Amino acid sequence: MLTASRPYSDATVIDPASAATPRQALQTDSKTGATATPSPAPAIRRRLAALLYESVLLFGVVFLAGLAFSLVLQQRNGLTHHDLMSVWIAVVAGVYFVGFWHHGGQTLPMKTWRLRVVGTNGTPPSFARATVRYLAAWLWFLPPLALHPLFDLSIPHTLLLAAVWFTLWTASARIAQGRQFPHDRIAGTRIVAVPRQPAQNQGSNP
Repeated sequence: MLTASRPYSDATVIDPASAATPRQALQTDSKTGATATPSPAPAIRRRLAALLYESVLLFGVVFLAGLAFSLVLQQRNGLTHHDLMSVWIAVVAGVYFVGFWHHGGQTLPMKTWRLRVVGTNGTPPSFARATVRYLAAWLWFLPPLALHPLFDLSIPHTLLLAAVWFTLWTASARIAQGRQFPHDRIAGTRIVAVPRQPAQNQGSNP
């Protein structure tokens, strides 16, 4: 009786998850958003494609925010309350991004490209981390634009400088640990790939 029960107890203590299949493990991770071990970052071109999609969607968000601002303050032209409007649009964009990152870790473009932003523990980032990530993300384009009035640069020179800065910012992920962009390293977040959901259970329940 002792020799028959001992292997059962040892197996239970040493490997409690031995009965779980890799597919079951993937399903658990996709529901919780947590990863047991740090997974490699998705391809840079995949993240850039999501960023391009995000820019298109953000244009609509900014347009609606600007329209609401103009209607409330009865803005006659673009120069009236220009600085206040810029602050308002930045706040609206911040609410959009921080809200989605903190609650689920994904915006609509990130869901389309199966990407998720997570914190150090593999779950959606805290409100503070998501806010820091949003503020750090302005470094994608803010430095070259700030040099435009500072050095009285022409628009073509500013656009060229912005393109160079964008390229360097993107290329830095190739040599960084974890292959994350600088704003993620600043905020203590990372982008992970979301596995495809298996379709085997679809239609199983009438």
